[in-house]
Amino acid sequence: MNDFGVREVDVVVIGAGQAGLSGAYHLRRAGLEPGRDFVVLDHAPRPGGAWQFRWPSLTYGKVHGMHALPGMELTGADGDRPSSEVIGAYFAAYEDAFDLRVHRPVEVSAVREGDGGRLRVETSEGVWAARALLNATGTWDRPFWPRYPGQETFRGRQLHTATYPGPAAFAGQRVVVVGGGASGTQHLMEIAEVAADTTWVTRRPPVFREGPFDEAAGREAVALVEERVRRGLPPMSVVSVTGLPLNDAVRAARATGVLDRLPMFDRITEHGVAWDDGREIGADVILWATGFRPVIDHLAPLRLREPGGGIRLEGTRAARDERIQLVGYGPSASTIGANRAGRAAVREIKRLLDRRPVGV
Repeated sequence: MNDFGVREVDVVVIGAGQAGLSGAYHLRRAGLEPGRDFVVLDHAPRPGGAWQFRWPSLTYGKVHGMHALPGMELTGADGDRPSSEVIGAYFAAYEDAFDLRVHRPVEVSAVREGDGGRLRVETSEGVWAARALLNATGTWDRPFWPRYPGQETFRGRQLHTATYPGPAAFAGQRVVVVGGGASGTQHLMEIAEVAADTTWVTRRPPVFREGPFDEAAGREAVALVEERVRRGLPPMSVVSVTGLPLNDAVRAARATGVLDRLPMFDRITEHGVAWDDGREIGADVILWATGFRPVIDHLAPLRLREPGGGIRLEGTRAARDERIQLVGYGPSASTIGANRAGRAAVREIKRLLDRRPVGV
């Protein structure tokens, strides 16, 4: 710490989910020491990344692909336990095994230009000055709520996947589930078992994928998302281009009509949803399974965004500032992508640190 109370390190890692822990692991492998050379800051109250906030009925056996962190496999997990517990315990063990010394809970309010070519990272525990930043803040804290005419008049309940409590809360109710992703279908299938009625609406017809989602399929999906990021456009989720896995539960739900999809409604009424063709459906609850957006507002002072609205990346490096690595963003927002991105980002950081002496 210098005379002004600003702590100096080579690298600040923001976020201790899959991407952040992968990056921290590779920083250690590259010879950097936690506490001395880098620090990991996480806003969550405990280990587990966004997984710790998942609903209890999302058991580990239902998880849509979970790749192990580098250097330590997740073995012997009980598929009937909540994924929040399984993965939370795994992440905690991982942090201990590699002595990553995560600081939490720490809120990062802004990253801006600092002195001597360093980045100034302003947080709830003070200010850090870093030569490079590995940003791994994910999306969970920024749920996306679409806006439709009449939304404010609805007399029922509206909630988002981010606060989904599990199916019991919908017993005996008429529920409209909005969204064609994995979360939407999982919500719908379990709510249908207890609700009075369910309706599924999506903007586009869902695509169901046969066969296993292996590493080759994952890389193909990542490449499709990566193309948008290269052009400086806001990233789509990796799940949006993989399709929905067609397993036995999904086949059964399709056979019984639970997964019969309707096109997106045109407006919301006091008592439900309506289409311009005159069709109306009554509802007690609208559940928005409409995804999330990247948590990157703290980077706004650096002016990294392109005219298209996204941050253009060259690999994992922000095109507008070579000191900034984004992992868990766009193509690396999946668990397989996060692992690969953590390794790639650290290679970039190490090159930067080796090339640019302190203060240059």
